[in-house]
Amino acid sequence: MPKPLSTSGGSPLRNRLLIGLGVLLVVGLLAGLLARLAGGGHTVPPPAGPSPAARPDPTPAAPVGPPDTLPAEAGPTVARPPHTTSPTDFAAAFAQTLWTYDARTVTQQGFVSGLRLWLTPEIEYADGASVEGQVPDPVLWSRLRDNAQTSTARDIEAHVPATYAQAIAKDPTALTKAYIYAVTVTGKVDIAWSDGGRGAEARALTLAVQCRPGKECALAAIAPTVYP
Repeated sequence: MPKPLSTSGGSPLRNRLLIGLGVLLVVGLLAGLLARLAGGGHTVPPPAGPSPAARPDPTPAAPVGPPDTLPAEAGPTVARPPHTTSPTDFAAAFAQTLWTYDARTVTQQGFVSGLRLWLTPEIEYADGASVEGQVPDPVLWSRLRDNAQTSTARDIEAHVPATYAQAIAKDPTALTKAYIYAVTVTGKVDIAWSDGGRGAEARALTLAVQCRPGKECALAAIAPTVYP
């Protein structure tokens, strides 16, 4: 996972850029830091072998229950988007789904197809490539299947990054074009594979979540940089 970058002490320009996260993710008008928010960068998928155990988190995290599962043709372990108007609840549920899989029972394409159902139907804001980039490619997925690898997410916590919240507080009208919120999700995954292998690691993502008034939330994109 990319290391979190500090956004403290950001300039008013950076604050405005964070406000426009969803729009900028899809129109390709970013440079420098903006390009890193454009959804084109991808994190490294979870390893097929052992992972170092994560340190205990002293801060209790609110548990997130698994949403309903999709029909088998979309992937038997891929969950449906939750019915919620809360950006943080939606983001937590998406991370739970993204980080939980059983390579023995779901195909790589089935998993990707299931995750794409979480995307907003507004195509000008939906960045499917940023979602697919979080999933191991077909070759690596086949190795995960051969190793009978499973991954289970736990201790999920979601929050709006401080810089984004401060920027919105200064200019609430900036949110009203796309109603896209930046949400950072943290958690841990327990990984198991054949012959009793086990490991654990910490995960983090910053998501662009669209929650228009009167409508349920949907995913716009996954930013390649994690914002605290």
